[in-house]
Amino acid sequence: MELTTLDYRIDGAIARVTMNRPAELNTMNKAFWTELIDVFADIDSNPAVRAVIIASTGKHFTAGLDLGWAGQTLGGESVDAGRAREAFRRHVKHMQETFNVVDRCRVPVIAVVQGGCIGGGVDFVTACDIRIATENSFFTVQEVNIAIVADVGTLQRIPHLLPQGLVRELAYTGRRFPAAEAKQYGFVNAVHADHDAALAAATAMAEQIASKSPLAITGIKHVLNHGRDHSIEDGLEYVALWNAGMLQGEDVPNAVKAQMARQEAVFANLKA
Repeated sequence: MELTTLDYRIDGAIARVTMNRPAELNTMNKAFWTELIDVFADIDSNPAVRAVIIASTGKHFTAGLDLGWAGQTLGGESVDAGRAREAFRRHVKHMQETFNVVDRCRVPVIAVVQGGCIGGGVDFVTACDIRIATENSFFTVQEVNIAIVADVGTLQRIPHLLPQGLVRELAYTGRRFPAAEAKQYGFVNAVHADHDAALAAATAMAEQIASKSPLAITGIKHVLNHGRDHSIEDGLEYVALWNAGMLQGEDVPNAVKAQMARQEAVFANLKA
């Protein structure tokens, strides 16, 4: 897989995806929106992967959308305004899918944020399961500052992560939301002194997740996502059906046996 905006490698049971355009502040150019989809397709097809760490390089996690490229997508002439707008709608839907694949990924995704996480960066990390930040990091719903409505996931996902009043303040004002405040509200799971410490914490967490039954982990993620998007009654029915269908293998007896023997259980990968 040839990538120009991301570094991607498998480290044991952990997939590591790193934005690699620090000189451009890791802005999200045309290639990024397709490359991330391709990377997560590979992750989902690899049964050895049990957790993902999203990281970045340089001073900032990302400055968000590449405005030069975005300006080109808004330009151009068309003899038919309706057709032009329909094409733009498909363009936005493609961009939405870039972060939908992160949200839908069958394994937990941990984001490690340093410096600024701006605009599209917030769309990105809200699609992740867990966020770990450095002390100097901050989040900005930047879209209002360039007079547009955030349209690739922030406004849909962040209300499940923060109180409504705060969500609206951040979206209406475009102010910086620093790591300490984000930790106070539970938006980030932990704040560390620097990037190396944050990456080390993410690795330790990913390794702990990877030690669990991969069938149980993917089930937990499916059930949590389903519950977020449905009623409590629907969610209870979904988890009942999930367990009725999935709790037929060797993982539960292996886990119980290990617990009783005060040992670490070892679980087989999911099938490809």
